[in-house]
Amino acid sequence: MKVLIVGSGGREHALAWKIAQSPSLTELHAAPGNPGIAALGRCHPIRTDDVEGLLGLCRQHEIHLVVIGPEAPLVAGVADELRRAGVAVFGPSKAAARIEGSKSFAKEILDAVGVPNAATLEEAQAPCVVKADGLAAGKGVFVCRTQEEADAAWERAQSFGGPVVVEELLEGEEVSLFGLCDGHKVLPLPPAQDFKRLLDGDEGPNTGGMGSYSPLPFVGEDDVEDLAGLVHRPVIAELARRGTPFVGLLYAGLMLTEAGPRVLEFNCRFGDPETQALVPGLEGDLLAALAAAAHGEPS
Repeated sequence: MKVLIVGSGGREHALAWKIAQSPSLTELHAAPGNPGIAALGRCHPIRTDDVEGLLGLCRQHEIHLVVIGPEAPLVAGVADELRRAGVAVFGPSKAAARIEGSKSFAKEILDAVGVPNAATLEEAQAPCVVKADGLAAGKGVFVCRTQEEADAAWERAQSFGGPVVVEELLEGEEVSLFGLCDGHKVLPLPPAQDFKRLLDGDEGPNTGGMGSYSPLPFVGEDDVEDLAGLVHRPVIAELARRGTPFVGLLYAGLMLTEAGPRVLEFNCRFGDPETQALVPGLEGDLLAALAAAAHGEPS
């Protein structure tokens, strides 16, 4: 199988490292890739949003499967264009990727199926969490414990140029739970936890991720199944019901509160940095699982 990985980060390197171990892999390509991936396959200087360039690469090398790493090309609809050209893609359509591209849309889906999530607040009154509605590279969420922080966060969130969502501040352990999805079924992967704050002691502003670890000592296999049943499967069913089946990796950011699990956010792709901690511990053939999901049958 000839595979093209779209992206250039540590997440894509981790995926490439695992995919390169598959007995079914014949060629590994990346666009644009990075030096780590270049040691495993061939990198091409093509941007992640260059649909024509990606299509040309797929045709030239007869690519069988494209794995899209970053969220921006997914939200922009790159997967749709590749599928229209007959290329198998692990990654959701533009319509399904709204689950990450719009936090208000994600809350609409959650509320429609009764999945517990943080309550929406009418205004930014501390304590609260202020979120830019659209993509912000992990830097659009502001945890506010004082009114001064809430006022500043409102201004920062507005600077991203879109709606602003305000939610209650939840306390507990955060968990990142990934599920491989074929549009109708979900195969949950082991959980991970990332560290978002910039400074030591869990202080400072949120970042795209300062590190991660997996597995988690406080989340067992039965817990993973329960969480996937509570969160992933109802959401996948609702997206399919709306005519926008989700094919790819659904990432749920969860808070384990005293009152039970609550959804903080969704991402429509593998997390970074969580993937770097998660992938080395995965058993079996990841490429076979990604290809199966892309073709409608996760295994």
